[in-house]
Amino acid sequence: MSTIHVASSLLPTPYGTFDMHGFADSETGKEHLALSMGDLTDGTAVLARLHSECLTGDALFSMRCDCGYQLQEALKRISTEGRGVLLYLRQEGRGIGLLNKIKAYNLQDQGADTVEANERLGFDADMRTYDMTKDMFDYLQIKSVQLMTNNPKKIKALTDLGITVEQRQPLEVGENSHNKAYLATKASKLDHLFGK
Repeated sequence: MSTIHVASSLLPTPYGTFDMHGFADSETGKEHLALSMGDLTDGTAVLARLHSECLTGDALFSMRCDCGYQLQEALKRISTEGRGVLLYLRQEGRGIGLLNKIKAYNLQDQGADTVEANERLGFDADMRTYDMTKDMFDYLQIKSVQLMTNNPKKIKALTDLGITVEQRQPLEVGENSHNKAYLATKASKLDHLFGK
């Protein structure tokens, strides 16, 4: 096991009070979080979201992406359900890091799309991995999920890790004039399932 539970506490939010679980990944040195609500151990599929860190969208309210909107919507849905989990994974900029993401934004300002920008910087379009989620789900005793995502790669990643994805729940929120082209690129080049 490379991702181990370190500590838990309560986290009151505008969407309700969650249990916050902190994990340390010994292979990468990254720290990840799980925000859970309700009983996750009754054997039924748990409403779940794998959310990769996006400082600009999650904390600075950027309208260039849909990340912050998805984070808020996922927490709302879990709260409404009274049961679920959001894994907050420290993989900024689809894995390239914050400063490289700013460089990519600069290339986008000059006309590159989100995939072209990463590639011009020498990165793959999406460098994220989801191996750490297996240990996190094991700690939380979750074996099957209803996954809030538009990204088929997340479904495949969990399935490959032995987590059953019983259902996909689309998470299409936050489209605006600043991110319309970005969302179109996610659909055309990264196979995201918008409108499906």
